Parts: sequence; structure tokens; C-alpha cells
Amino acid sequence: MSVRNVIHPTTGVGRAIRPKKLSPKFIGSYQILRKIGPVAYELSLPPQLSNLHPVFHVSQLRKYIADPYHILKLEDIRLCQDRTLEMQPVRVEDSNTKYYKGKAVRLVKVAWDEKTGDSTWEVEDAMKDLYPHLFEPQS
Repeated sequence: MSVRNVIHPTTGVGRAIRPKKLSPKFIGSYQILRKIGPVAYELSLPPQLSNLHPVFHVSQLRKYIADPYHILKLEDIRLCQDRTLEMQPVRVEDSNTKYYKGKAVRLVKVAWDEKTGDSTWEVEDAMKDLYPHLFEPQS
């Protein structure tokens, strides 16, 4: 059987992954075990994804295009029981002040993933409470 990239996290009931603000397009390349119907496939999922149902609609799959220089590395993805993915911030890239109803709100641009460059604007106070190590001076 062929190998496909799987799990489009924002489609279907009971989403596979629901990170707070970041949503990877696809995760992993998994082998197709069998075709269930005209639009459904059963996949061979690793143990880390054992809490997911192994049958996926074709809209959640993309064909893997072989590249002789592409070496597949299986990432160790740990999903919580409620099928969420805990992301850890990498660094603070920028800061800005916005005004909301006459009050100044400090925002910081937080990088979440080195490989993809995913980043979001977050409230500085909330990020300082959750991740104080990001705001410590570098020596």
C-alpha cells in the first residue's frame, strides 16, 4: 500500500489536534492498511496516536511525493487525553503596544516552532506568568 501524510487537524468531528493557536497542516507519514470505502482509509498509526480512530476521510489525507533526498524522521508527538497538543514557546521575537478601550496592552510575538517558524502575538503579562524563562536576560 502507499504511504500518505495524514491528519488534517481542523477537519472532522473530534479534531485530532487542537493546539491553542497553532495548527500544523499535516503530521506524519503513515502506511495505508486498507481502503474502507470510496472515501475512507484505515491507517497504521504509531502508539503515540493510539487515542485516535485509525480511519480517515480522503480530505484529511495528502499523497506523499517521494524524494530520494528526503529522510523521514518520526517525531515523538504526545497527545493529551482530550486530543490536544501542548506547544512550548521557543523565544520572544518582538513586542508592541496596542490600545484597547483606552488601555495600553503590551503584546509579544512568540515563536512556537523553529522548523516552521510559527509565531503568534500574545499578551505579555500572560506569557510572563506562564513562561518566565522567556523574559530572563540572556547572559
